[in-house]
Formats: sequence, structure tokens, C-alpha cells
Amino acid sequence: MITTVGVLALQGDVREHLAMLEASGARAVPVRRRSELDGVDGLVIPGGESTTIDKLLRAFDLRDPLRERLAQGMPALGSCAGMILLADRIVGGTVDQQTLGGLDITVRRNAFGRQVDSFETDLEVAGVPDSRARPVHAVFIRAPWVEEVGPGVEVLARVEGGPAAGRIVAVRERDVVATSFHPEITGDLRLHRLFVQIVEG
Repeated sequence: MITTVGVLALQGDVREHLAMLEASGARAVPVRRRSELDGVDGLVIPGGESTTIDKLLRAFDLRDPLRERLAQGMPALGSCAGMILLADRIVGGTVDQQTLGGLDITVRRNAFGRQVDSFETDLEVAGVPDSRARPVHAVFIRAPWVEEVGPGVEVLARVEGGPAAGRIVAVRERDVVATSFHPEITGDLRLHRLFVQIVEG
């Protein structure tokens, strides 16, 4: 049976994630309603604007059901804003901003700066095949970074050069993976394939 992976379709890079998941062997579906959430084996939370997605989750009555699914162990992949939403703790968030939780990490919102500070770099990402010989090309757009990780969190990648050298930009805790960057816009399927394998496992 083909694995069904949802993409939270309230805001952000929804189409790009759907295409990458389909190319990685999953059945990919947009998720905007509780009934759609109930039908998926795992969920991608895309980049976008974390405070906007947080408000839309509440407006669509998806926040509590999604928190419950995550607490029950549903696999999830968050990119950029998705990382912020999956974090247990935020630095630099708005006063009323809430997260879904699921990752024992502290993220700093907009850590790398504003839109004009967006950048690209190559990363070795643990768990991604051949990423030492063929690094993952990572695109950072108003991206967060991880300031602290709990004892059960595996650091998958750090920035290797420049003023942000050493900053954590990809993590995994059990079946939840999050990246500061946007793996959906480079055409490299390896991170999405890794996530599909996690969901299948």
C-alpha cells in the first residue's frame, strides 16, 4: 500500500512539497481540514510565515487535532516556518505566538536576518545518502536556527562557514525532522525520500 503524506496547505510552499513527495514515491495530499489530517500517515509543515500559519491553524480548527497527532507519534517534516511550529520553545516570536510542539528544541525566529539576508550554502546532512560527497544545497529565506536541543534530539546539520558557522539548521527527534532551509525548492529529493522512509518505517 502506498504511503500517504499530507502537506499542511494553509500557507507557504505547498505545491513544491507535494511534487517532491510524489517524486519520492508517496501519495501526497494537501491538508486543510480535520478529515484530511485523519487520512495521512505523516505530515509536512512547509515554509511560509510562522505566525500566520499559527493563526490559520486555529481558524481552521486544526491546531488541537494536529497537536494530538504529533503527541501520538505521527511523523512530521517541518521546513523553515515548519521548524518553528514544531519547536517546543521559540526565541524572538510574537507575544501570542504558539507552537504545535513535537521537538525538544529552542528555535530563534528570523535568526539569519530579513529577506535581504537570504543565502544559499552546501551542507552535509546526517542520514541523507552521499551528502558528504554530494552535499545538500540549502536555501535559507528569513530562516530560523536552533539554539538548544534536548537530550533526545539528533543534530543533522550545521552551517559550516561564515558568521553563522556552527549554527544548527537540521534536527531529528524520533520520527520528527525539521530544517531551517527549504529542501522543496532545489530539486534534490534526498530529504523528502528520507522522510517518506521514516513514515513507511
